[in-house]
Amino acid sequence: MNDSIDWDGAAREATELLAEYLRIDTSNPPGNEAIAVDFLARILAKEGVAFEVAESAPGRSNLIARLGPTERVVTLLNHTDVVPVERQYWDMDPFGGEVRDGFLYGRGTLDMKSMGIIELMTLVLLKRQRVPLRRGLAFLAAADEEAGSDFGVSWLAEHRPDWLTSDLVINEGAYGLSQKDGAGYVFQVAVSEKSPVWVELTVTGRPGHGSVPHPDNCAEHLVRALTRVANWNQELRMTPLMRAHLDAMTKAGFAPAMDDTGALRAAGRAPGLRARLGNSISLTTVETGIKVNVIPAVARATLDCRLLPDVRPEAFLAELKAVIDDDRVSVRVLNRLYEGAGSPFDGEFVRVVREVITELVEGAHLAPELTTGFTDSRIYRLRGVPAYGFMPCLVDPEDLAGIHGHNERISLENLRLGMQVLYEVVRRLCA
Repeated sequence: MNDSIDWDGAAREATELLAEYLRIDTSNPPGNEAIAVDFLARILAKEGVAFEVAESAPGRSNLIARLGPTERVVTLLNHTDVVPVERQYWDMDPFGGEVRDGFLYGRGTLDMKSMGIIELMTLVLLKRQRVPLRRGLAFLAAADEEAGSDFGVSWLAEHRPDWLTSDLVINEGAYGLSQKDGAGYVFQVAVSEKSPVWVELTVTGRPGHGSVPHPDNCAEHLVRALTRVANWNQELRMTPLMRAHLDAMTKAGFAPAMDDTGALRAAGRAPGLRARLGNSISLTTVETGIKVNVIPAVARATLDCRLLPDVRPEAFLAELKAVIDDDRVSVRVLNRLYEGAGSPFDGEFVRVVREVITELVEGAHLAPELTTGFTDSRIYRLRGVPAYGFMPCLVDPEDLAGIHGHNERISLENLRLGMQVLYEVVRRLCA
């Protein structure tokens, strides 16, 4: 381990930077990531680190900074946008960067501005320490991840493909977990993720007076279609990745020992586990009607479907249409379709992570993970580049509810731990 770094000072610096970063509102929509890029660029310029900026649309910018050789590049990937907030449910200003009782609060503290600062500090500390690098290191801050990456990594893949040249990517996608009583610690590494299929259902019908019902009511057609979808049973199955995940979580004390049958039964009581063992469908919006006594002319709904990595999206859509079984209901896909891809759990990155967490956190375990959401890692994996979700902090499971929720926060202790772990992992990979 590197004992020449003042980790207390580095932690204070990271806290100040993250607090300032959180005060930059990059809620997507609209994003306004150019402001965040300006903030990061000022820090890099002050440190003497070379960087480039690419604007994908007005106000939507991406940034890459590089250290060391141009070969065998390790990319520290993060996104600068955050999801919107419902201010009325927060106990503090969600863009205030406020510290309370050892926690820093604000939208993006977990998803994922804290990881962005941890990655930035890793790059900066390696530069300050004059660590000679045998592999290249890139810091890539991308826009628009929360809305599908059209102005971020997907845009870069088309317009700046050299920015994506990499041998290894470290990104969001999995968090370390700690039990409240300190009885167990597990760091998770996401090697794959589910594939999103966002669908809009639309029905048109004959409008009329609500006092005269007729069979061409579009809202009723939509309700019947949604009922069929809600009753569509998605088969649960144990995949090799989830078997390895559950075995590791059992060893770490986070789950009882379960065979496949027991795990499938437990999934009925645990939504997070269920989402990892099968395809999922969530009804997210319903829009119809203008007045209580007017039969509407159009009814719409959206479905957020997430597929296991080995499921073909086209086959799933064919089944969905068969389940709806109503020609009046049009089905439109809102995003690009792709099958999931994975990264190996037995390579150099995982070996180094295991070594580092064992040295830094007594009793820590390592578990592979399947990310139920999607991240920018998918774009690299589909190009054959190993990409891993690895947030090197130990988060209380209750705090994970703050992701896309209210009162999102990260402990200052975790910010320090994340820096120490990631710095050492990257140093061993690149120095």
